[in-house]
Amino acid sequence: MAMAQALPNDGVMRSADGTPLKTALARAERRERIKALGLVTPLFAFIVLSFLIPIFVMLYNAVYDPDVAENLPTTVAALQQWDGKDLPPEEVFAAFVTDLKNPKSDNAIALIGKRLNYEISGIRSKVIATGRKVKALEAGPYKEAVIGMDKVWGNPDTWATIKRSSSVYTPFYLLAMVDMRQGADGSVESVPADRSIYIDILIRTLGISLLVTIATLILGYPVAYMLATTPQKTASILMIFVLLPFWTSLLVRTTAWTILMQDGGVFAQFLNITGITWLLNVTGFVEGTPQLFKTRFATIVAMTHIQLPFTLLPIYSVMKTISPNYMRAAKSLGGTPFYCFLRVYMPQTLPGVAAGCLLTFILCLGYYITPALVGGPTDQMVSGFIASAINTENNWGKASALGVILLIATLILYYVYNKLIGIDRMKLG
Repeated sequence: MAMAQALPNDGVMRSADGTPLKTALARAERRERIKALGLVTPLFAFIVLSFLIPIFVMLYNAVYDPDVAENLPTTVAALQQWDGKDLPPEEVFAAFVTDLKNPKSDNAIALIGKRLNYEISGIRSKVIATGRKVKALEAGPYKEAVIGMDKVWGNPDTWATIKRSSSVYTPFYLLAMVDMRQGADGSVESVPADRSIYIDILIRTLGISLLVTIATLILGYPVAYMLATTPQKTASILMIFVLLPFWTSLLVRTTAWTILMQDGGVFAQFLNITGITWLLNVTGFVEGTPQLFKTRFATIVAMTHIQLPFTLLPIYSVMKTISPNYMRAAKSLGGTPFYCFLRVYMPQTLPGVAAGCLLTFILCLGYYITPALVGGPTDQMVSGFIASAINTENNWGKASALGVILLIATLILYYVYNKLIGIDRMKLG
């Protein structure tokens, strides 16, 4: 910046070119802010495109349900005047026939059947069959003719379901993912016990994630302490072994566990050699060699191996900042080593422990590959059902609703962490 001139007659300090110094400083600061904004803009755009927009689309798809409204427009309009107490009048059946005779697209009837099948099991084939039969109807009355094609159209609950599904935006998917549904009168109720599965899946996902988090904490905390208190040269060598899993992909590590856990594999032979198999047989826990592959045990072991560094590193980063003088002072005041460690050292590591456990737990909630490869049918987590909904069922509403459930669980964990520890104290490495 040009050197400032002496104060002129008006008393305002100016730069060499005569511009008031205050104005020149403001221009320089504005240029710096523009430069900083230019540096941040690519990162901000990347976050918006890869994170915020996908989350918005997921939230939108979780409540967007256009299949009935778009493909049965005349029927939906006619049903608005129906009180829901008895079968709809002739006008509704006439509108229904009109919509089936003149579908909006080639797969319109299939989409209607698919959507209604989520609430009325087996109705998809009946909708498609009715769509073929109504083409033979040339004139009314249509009510008796449609009911004669299939008894399902003579059930008021069927038409109540169509009316309830007529809105473009619906809580159906979100309610279904917590084993709830809307009744015929619009009230929210639990689904029958034989169709209640998603709460169990959610509890299973939370349970496996919690067990893996506890296992990584038990294994990682002593190692982090050793790394933090060992001389730097030795600690650097040991850190290589801690980071070694990052040098291979998750799929490769999981595939390795499928080999280790197979019947007759390394783990099974280890149990036989050490006598653990014999002990388990004597105590009656198992008969013969215990099965490890495709079990909950294999899932937890493999996930623990993958997640261990994510729990260990935040704890280690906090431990490195703790001065050894605290322990010396506590011992000089008469405390035993164990008491000093428990009351002086451990509380100071709490931010790292909480950060590492939070990170591991959140990552475990989204696991798909590991449970699919080493776990059994009863070990599949929420992510597996999201993949199935997209790849097999082509049900984006269901997949998005399950994603929203995981997002809510993550936000709750974040809130609890912020209340107990404080997000400003988080240290991830």
